[in-house]
Amino acid sequence: MRALHGGNIYNDEIQNIKNICSERFLDFSANINPLGIPERVRAAAVAAMDQAVHYPDPFCRKLRAALADEYGLPPETFICGNGGADLIYRLVYALRPGCALLTAPTFAEYEEALRQTDTRCLFYFMEQDLEVRYDILEQMDASVDVMFLCNPNNPTGLLVQQDLLLQILQKAARMGILLVADECFLDFTGQEERSLVSYIKETPYLFILKSFTKMYAMPGLRLGYGISGNRELLERMERAGQCWGVSVLASEAGIAALGEKEYKKRAVSLVREERAYLKRELEIAGMRVWEGQADYLFFRAPGILDLYERLLPLGILIRRCENYRGLDGSCYRVAVKDHEANVRLAEAVREVL
Repeated sequence: MRALHGGNIYNDEIQNIKNICSERFLDFSANINPLGIPERVRAAAVAAMDQAVHYPDPFCRKLRAALADEYGLPPETFICGNGGADLIYRLVYALRPGCALLTAPTFAEYEEALRQTDTRCLFYFMEQDLEVRYDILEQMDASVDVMFLCNPNNPTGLLVQQDLLLQILQKAARMGILLVADECFLDFTGQEERSLVSYIKETPYLFILKSFTKMYAMPGLRLGYGISGNRELLERMERAGQCWGVSVLASEAGIAALGEKEYKKRAVSLVREERAYLKRELEIAGMRVWEGQADYLFFRAPGILDLYERLLPLGILIRRCENYRGLDGSCYRVAVKDHEANVRLAEAVREVL
């Protein structure tokens, strides 16, 4: 059985709730831009239907050229995939590492992919505050081949201290450890200067994971990309997956998304404002809420192990976090949505408590 993720609206239980619920069903379990898919991105995907009679470009040359213009890097620095998760698996299959270092809790697909190659997994368990601290450097030794670091972390939304992040990068380069920096939610923080992209040319021991899915509200199209100065690694990743991993529709949507600068600014502003509102309301309801910086909030409901079950009949789906390594049944995550939806969530939480 695959790890549970947010956005699973297809099972019978949830479909039944959607059919009988008197109000609009709200999915707070998936962290998607509350502004919805930009119209120009939608139009680009629809227009690409005319090209769907042809196989997509297996090398995503047009999309990689657009990414090269966006970042000021050579096109051969990029690899595109069927969502960020596809690239995680490609990377692991390409490397087949003997030992990997993971933080806990974090995104489950890193460990899921590593189990496929029988990689030994070491875990840096975060303390009560669930932050990465400097002692993680002590676990970066010669036995580690690859290290995954989600920044901001999923499910907490917490950012790694920038000085520590750079020390991790420097030690990884010294020790020959490939650092996989997952920045899929970084653009929601409004702090993209924290990205490690500027270090791509300096070390072959860095792979940055990015995604169009969250910011541009297009998870159903599946589009992610990786950035690395290690061309040999990228070529091995290309061979580790299927030939046509990115559809014509997804590629054209991604190119259009790169031009949505104003939309992105509005999204960051909306998420920042609504995140503060939702955090305050959850704290008033008695939750311990972490100071996340992404488009979601992680919280603990002391002694309440069935908040998911209480909210579901009201047409509200939240993310249970007990399947994250190191967390228990009192831990939950909710997406930050538009104000109307966030008000309804706050009212529903008060009602069921």
